[in-house]
Amino acid sequence: MKAHRLGSFLLAFLLLSLFLVSATGCSGMTVQAHDLMEDIIPENKEGLEIDKSFLQSFSDFSVKLFKEAREEGQNALISPFSVMMALAMTANGAGGQTLTQMEELFGCDLASLNRYLLSCCERLKGDQLKIADSIWFRNTLPVKKSFLQVNADFYKAAAYASPFDETTLSDINYWVEKNTDGMIEKLLDELDTDAQMILINALAFDAKWKTKYESDAISKQYFTALNGEKTKVSFQKSTESLYISTEQATGFLKPYDGEKFSFLALLPNEGVDFEEYLSSLTGESLLSAIRSAQPLMVEANIPQFETEYSSELSAPLKNLGMMDAFGNSADFSGISEADKLFISQVLHKTAFSLDDQGTKAAAVTGVFLNMEMAPVQIPPDRIVTLDRPFVYAIVDTQTGLPLFLGTLTDI
Repeated sequence: MKAHRLGSFLLAFLLLSLFLVSATGCSGMTVQAHDLMEDIIPENKEGLEIDKSFLQSFSDFSVKLFKEAREEGQNALISPFSVMMALAMTANGAGGQTLTQMEELFGCDLASLNRYLLSCCERLKGDQLKIADSIWFRNTLPVKKSFLQVNADFYKAAAYASPFDETTLSDINYWVEKNTDGMIEKLLDELDTDAQMILINALAFDAKWKTKYESDAISKQYFTALNGEKTKVSFQKSTESLYISTEQATGFLKPYDGEKFSFLALLPNEGVDFEEYLSSLTGESLLSAIRSAQPLMVEANIPQFETEYSSELSAPLKNLGMMDAFGNSADFSGISEADKLFISQVLHKTAFSLDDQGTKAAAVTGVFLNMEMAPVQIPPDRIVTLDRPFVYAIVDTQTGLPLFLGTLTDI
């Protein structure tokens, strides 16, 4: 097989699913912090059916955030779903222009978003996809019961009052490790002394391929990175039945066991500059590519790889219009009236592993709120061989909703 040039994968992996009811989400773990949710009884809420409007808004958010977060020519991997989950929980305490800007970024009003995400949970949760949410408060911060109630109703989030000391740091990192199936060992190395609250979403995806690979389908081939360097890696060959062809790219969908989720790959055509292709990609064009899949046999050649990524998303979110939440104008009075809170940082970490057995992926997003003000900063029928930069995703098979978003420029 030819030298395989993977250049940049765009991983659209919006993990839509389960909000764990467990207080810790960690079997065998004893969290030292006091659970503020112990007196909160989640009310039964009705979700909103996932429609074209939500899919479009979610895909727009995904692609825009990905473009802002990645560095040109570098590996990148985000979970837009994890980010939106953490931000949506935070937004339930926002008001005024702060909330307006967040809703504009989400593409819908907060009340609808809560219900959409609840439907996503009910639809996609299961053995292959797990998501947990937790809210950690400094124990001197009085928190409004209404804020806890809405996040219990729609996200089943645990909420802990804690001293924000080394015990809290250990609790948070252990919670993250357990709820990402060990793929992400920790969120933090140390706690910010000014932090008052951390809202965390964690997810874990683990699915086998629908059709197993035989040993003779695996071979060593050269992967050529975006910079031209070649590395010999394992490639796996299979015949798939959903072929994608757009004006600028070709690709395929490959189902996981149960067909609830699929792996998506989009390979820019010869002569199409990869960075220009990414620049032209939109939420609409991504969904359109998925929906255009044709029932044609396609030989798919996929490299095996593992990647990890971490990013601080404050600047990307500000660039997308969510300005007030990070500065002196922030309004999170729906969380607490004790002092004026603002978002100090949004930490995001991901991990991804693909081989002949299937795919494992994980993500964690932490939204940190402080009190001290910081200054605002702005032969088959077709053959698709992924031997140069291409776009890939894990998507909800029925709706086409993407689940993670990233680029890979080297293995």
